[in-house]
Amino acid sequence: LCNCSAVGSASVAECNGTTGQCPCLEGYAGLRCESCAEGFYLERRSQRCRPCGCSPGGSSSAQCDDSGKCQCKVGVTDLKCDRCSDGYYRFNETTCEPCQCNNHSKTCDSLTGTCLHCQENTEGNHCELCKEGFYRSTHPAHTCHRCPCSTVASTGTCRILPGEAAPRCDECKTGYTGPNCNQCDNGYYNSDSICVRCKCNGNVDPARSPSVCKPDSGECVGCLYHTAGFHCEECEDGYARDSEGTNCTKKEATLGPETREFTTSAPNASKATSFSTAVINSTLSPTTIQTIFPISSSDNSTSAFADVSWTQFNIIILTVIIIVVVLLMGFVGAVYMYREYQNRKLNAPFWTIELKEDNISFSSYHDSIPNADVSGLLEDDGNEVAPNGQLTLTTPMHNYKA
Repeated sequence: LCNCSAVGSASVAECNGTTGQCPCLEGYAGLRCESCAEGFYLERRSQRCRPCGCSPGGSSSAQCDDSGKCQCKVGVTDLKCDRCSDGYYRFNETTCEPCQCNNHSKTCDSLTGTCLHCQENTEGNHCELCKEGFYRSTHPAHTCHRCPCSTVASTGTCRILPGEAAPRCDECKTGYTGPNCNQCDNGYYNSDSICVRCKCNGNVDPARSPSVCKPDSGECVGCLYHTAGFHCEECEDGYARDSEGTNCTKKEATLGPETREFTTSAPNASKATSFSTAVINSTLSPTTIQTIFPISSSDNSTSAFADVSWTQFNIIILTVIIIVVVLLMGFVGAVYMYREYQNRKLNAPFWTIELKEDNISFSSYHDSIPNADVSGLLEDDGNEVAPNGQLTLTTPMHNYKA
């Protein structure tokens, strides 16, 4: 009897009369077609032989195990060995090659080989580049470090130029300078770690003073056009704003609110010297003013008074007043001293005594001397006044008649 497999043979009753080989269906083998042919496996659920379907390029053989899993080559995976393993990509139709990610990733696209999930701040098809804002160090490890560049002061990117060990920022933003864009450029100053443009009201010359203002405080340097102040917003001493409020003009002497005044323009204004129009109800006539302050019609000459500032004029007037007061006080004091001297001379009891051989005579400048009592002039008890007005001096040894 043929005894062919009812599942794997084409005919149960027919077989080779000599060998007894039954006619097997595709995928079956054996004398009675009872086993699966090479490249097939027995599916347990249906008890039929199914093709393995192993990839010829990815499997080492066409045979698979009872579960249908093929024997894959290195770098190949999946049930039919038709997909590259993690860390591999299909280099050609038959081979899977390891991913080329410079040790910064373990996975890549299985078809293109593009590295996925680059680590350590790297990017690129093969993780060969540093991310934006990072630079590759010169250390043999070639790791990527963050750029010392602020995104506020620069683009945030940097690079190491040949021959240099430290990175340099690619491009600084307006107002910043330096290798790391951490310094304020000319015309700017540091305000709370931010570079702010100097505010000098256009009264500085960048060509003459590139700094324009102090980098730490913003105080303007080298104010021009007779300006002064922190921001060159004021006029320097002796100058004031013109009628338009733009230029600083030199202040000249003025004699009160109702008098005329001289003005000269600043360097950035007209060079001509002008004499202001008369104020309404002026106390001085034009002839008087011209006499006091002569004005020359020539463009190259100025009035004599124009050279004297109002402050100097006040000082001169004050000095003259002080001198006059001192002289008057000196004169009054001299008159007072002279009168005191005369009064004392007339009222003092000045006496003169003339000694002669036999008498003494008295004289006085006082008007009342003739009526004065001269008895008390000599205190000697023996003194006597004679009827004729002569004073007799008596001593123990001699008697003198006066």
